[in-house]
Amino acid sequence: MPAPIVTLIVPGRDIAAYVPAALDSLRAQSEPRWRALLIDDGSRDGTGEVFAEAAASDPRFDVIRHDRSIGLGAARNAGLDRVDTEFVGFLDGDDELTPSALARLTGTLAETGSDFVAAAYVRSRHREGTYVPGRVQPWVAAATAPERRGTTIFEHPKASANIVAWSKISRSDLWGDLRFPTDVAYEDQIVAQRMYTTAHAFDVIPDVVVRWRLRADGSSITQGKAQLPVLRDYLAALRGGIRVLQDAGAHAAVTARLDLILAMDVPPLQEIAGSHPDPAYAAAVTAFVDELHALPEFADAHPDPTLAAALSW
Repeated sequence: MPAPIVTLIVPGRDIAAYVPAALDSLRAQSEPRWRALLIDDGSRDGTGEVFAEAAASDPRFDVIRHDRSIGLGAARNAGLDRVDTEFVGFLDGDDELTPSALARLTGTLAETGSDFVAAAYVRSRHREGTYVPGRVQPWVAAATAPERRGTTIFEHPKASANIVAWSKISRSDLWGDLRFPTDVAYEDQIVAQRMYTTAHAFDVIPDVVVRWRLRADGSSITQGKAQLPVLRDYLAALRGGIRVLQDAGAHAAVTARLDLILAMDVPPLQEIAGSHPDPAYAAAVTAFVDELHALPEFADAHPDPTLAAALSW
């Protein structure tokens, strides 16, 4: 087996129904020089057994077991502390890589020398007993197409829309003092903006590298925004990401984020707030919108109402 060039950190908790597909997507990679850290974050189902069987049958899989859940951010950090390859990336245990994902991502970085590369992704929704991948959404396309090599957030402010951890491969050196927030949801948003603002250069490519599963039972974190604690973490992540861009002087990227947040994030939250039984929910949403309106970049923001329609798929 050739020496690995990239480590994939694969955290999961109670995902036994989904994780075999994620592991199969790693085994199917056209680039075989990978290592995967499978992090069982206190699962109560058969996730640990699936991970153990994968490690027993393929030496590229290593398992880290937490007796109790420490959360997604802390689980990813535990993986980062074990990385010893040139490149590192993330794959949530209920998602899937496309077959050429690692070859395309690591190959791009090898050619450009950039700090990281970000690529496109699609959502997979449950349809008639199976999960069907959709199309690249317009905000993802704006962030990743056309291909750009050696760019910066000042040259390509719309890249700031691609805030998920698992759409990127980085040089491991980029993570020297960079870690995920812990004990909160949406931990990747602030980290992504720090990646954009601290990188000397990054690449974006339009290739779809991940199929992001929206679970049929609605149990994923991103499907729980009607819960007040999740909402508060969500708004804190949005605020924090904007603050990172502002502190870096990336004001065009702040405007791009406002465009997207006002078109995509705010309307669904306002709809939930309209019928939510806890008045604190509506108060939190209203306060957040007022904060956005008070930002100096708000005058330059022009939200595209057609983006909201993209949420239907």
